[in-house]
Amino acid sequence: MGKYLFWGVVALGLLVGTRILARKAAGQGPKRSAFKFKTAQDDQKAESMVRCAHCGVHLPRSEATLIGGNTWCSDDHAKLGVKNS
Repeated sequence: MGKYLFWGVVALGLLVGTRILARKAAGQGPKRSAFKFKTAQDDQKAESMVRCAHCGVHLPRSEATLIGGNTWCSDDHAKLGVKNS
């Protein structure tokens, strides 16, 4: 049983080694992940979110309307006022 396991591991190692050498010869190299890691510059671009006092929708502060100390998602909701429930 030990012999078969040993030769199985050797064969698997040869297959992996052959695949690595074939990729190097083709010039592909190792595949890189498409996932982009977050950088410090991405944090600087982040904007604080605010909540509409009428409907509760969260939106960026730059897109919100500030009237009377409350934030609103639109002028229509500012006219309607704070929702009671």
